[in-house]
Amino acid sequence: MDESEARKLIVEIGKLMYDKGYVTSSDGNISYRLGENLILATPTQVSKGRMSEDMMALTDLEGNALNDKRMSSEIKMHLLIYNMRPDINAVCHAHTPHGTAFAAAGLAIDAPILSEVILTLGCVPLTAYGTPSTSELTDALKPYVEHHNALLLENHGVVAYGADLWQAFDRMETLEHTAKIAILARILGGANDLPKDAIEKLINIREKAGYLTESARCQSCGYLEHTDVKCSLDATPANNGNSNGAKISFTREELIELLAQAANIR
Repeated sequence: MDESEARKLIVEIGKLMYDKGYVTSSDGNISYRLGENLILATPTQVSKGRMSEDMMALTDLEGNALNDKRMSSEIKMHLLIYNMRPDINAVCHAHTPHGTAFAAAGLAIDAPILSEVILTLGCVPLTAYGTPSTSELTDALKPYVEHHNALLLENHGVVAYGADLWQAFDRMETLEHTAKIAILARILGGANDLPKDAIEKLINIREKAGYLTESARCQSCGYLEHTDVKCSLDATPANNGNSNGAKISFTREELIELLAQAANIR
């Protein structure tokens, strides 16, 4: 994809993110790797629903500005992902309501409840809180970037990345849809995990089809391969004692209100 096409597509995806309620005001950012050391990124302090192609910033992988457009200070998160993952060419960061609700509650999206998610996304771990635009945030992401294609940022938002802009956006959309289903299932009493043998079959299918590689197998075994980082919430530094299996009680009125709110968030 050349620069002109990338600018057009970033504007299109930015509008999609805004229209779907994944971002508000000037929240979120999108970037695309144009070349080995050239990144095209959305501008700072501009709504993703009101961008134009001429607003995009250019930077190298060290964060040096290559034109006169101001990029978001959160470009450091994007550059970390590009530097750690040569296979990644696009990054989307947003504050999707349901995904960010998991991040604010200190919960990972790691329960194997949907076969399609296991096939195309895998589990989404929760990273420890880091102040946006600082090395605290990038340091918190480092243990997870290599083995995952989407992350929850504690008390902050979500980030998803892929081989191209559509794949990065699609992974973010899958994350948000999964979080919404998981929240509704919890309200209804809790989701049933898929049996281990079913998960193993799905993982074999996704690896043969090329959806995900062996490095994303933590959903079946509970650990990241080749590292000592445990992916389940119990070992996430940010869990603050929370548990994915925690039981939550609601009154009838609270339940009705939650269901109504969940149905109205698009």
